[in-house]
Amino acid sequence: MSNTDSPQRLRPIQLAALIMLMAQARELSNKELDELAGFTLTGKERTELEAPGLITSRKRGQSYAFELTDKGWAYCKQLHTAATTVDRSRVARSVFVLLDGLGRSLDRLRVSHADFFKQPAPAGSRSTPAPAEQPPAADPAGTGDVPARIRAAYAALATTTDGWVGLADLREHLHGLDRAAVDEALRAMARQPGVRVIPVANNKSLEARDRAAAVRIGEEDNHALWIGPA
Repeated sequence: MSNTDSPQRLRPIQLAALIMLMAQARELSNKELDELAGFTLTGKERTELEAPGLITSRKRGQSYAFELTDKGWAYCKQLHTAATTVDRSRVARSVFVLLDGLGRSLDRLRVSHADFFKQPAPAGSRSTPAPAEQPPAADPAGTGDVPARIRAAYAALATTTDGWVGLADLREHLHGLDRAAVDEALRAMARQPGVRVIPVANNKSLEARDRAAAVRIGEEDNHALWIGPA
């Protein structure tokens, strides 16, 4: 992300707001920010985060509410390198060290920041049971329920202990299923519990086929799929 796409220098309140929105991974109102951390996001400090598209805001009752965008999540991933006006603060510098270590760990685990901070489902909530999956053999024409085809292909390919499947191998197993349909299904599945679609942390390890098979989600090319229990 270039400097023109982000604030030239974060103010303390802006830094705190981005950290809170990332840690809570949900929409927060000014009232909630005040209750949780003792500050509100207003005026120039708000508009300077909105202008480059790092956050969205809307009126919720008498207060504004904010949420990170895909661009904001990508920015927060590198937040420990951002220019700020709190360079002499021991607390802020300690937070940057923590964020740097968190980023290294999540890259090693192949877990995105958004997935790591994602809020759990509310206690007692009931999700609609997924329809029964049909095996690919029942669909010889190569059409039909694309997510089910992806899940069936994943089950056939996930033979390693960590369960990650490269999208290049997945696409080959889908035998020419329409790429746009597969990409759309992967983006939708990535928002479901128990599904992760992530970029490979070490880009140098990618082969040409891995890059060609990547699916774009937000501002990142993603190369691997993991499906666990919902």
